[in-house]
Amino acid sequence: MNRIISALILSAVFMLNSCGPNLEEENKKMREELLAVHDEVMPQMGKLKSFEKKANHKLEELNTQVPVDSTEVEKFKDLAVRLNSAYEGMFVWMRQYDTEDGEKDPITVKTYLEEQMIQVTEVNQSIKNALLEAEKEFKD
Repeated sequence: MNRIISALILSAVFMLNSCGPNLEEENKKMREELLAVHDEVMPQMGKLKSFEKKANHKLEELNTQVPVDSTEVEKFKDLAVRLNSAYEGMFVWMRQYDTEDGEKDPITVKTYLEEQMIQVTEVNQSIKNALLEAEKEFKD
């Protein structure tokens, strides 16, 4: 019985080691892809804040008009919130993102990176959507 258990453990260790370097390379590539998704929209962060300021300025302008157009006020308030939320979402993601694998095994790292890819893709899409909406609203 001990020989069977030892053989199973030895087989499992052998299998994990045999695919370890390939999985490590796959993880390295996945981390690069994940950062590419981040890098695609990171340069747009200033644009998000600029549009948010424009939306808030428009809100101030609308609130001084008589009569106040509550529909327009809500529209620009929602836009400012979405722009700020997209901006903050990037920094929330960046603060929690672990750039190092540490002592984690490759399978754990792969799972972590898959989860992070989902999160950063959502952040990416949120930024793109907010910018698209703001660009439509403020096209001159």
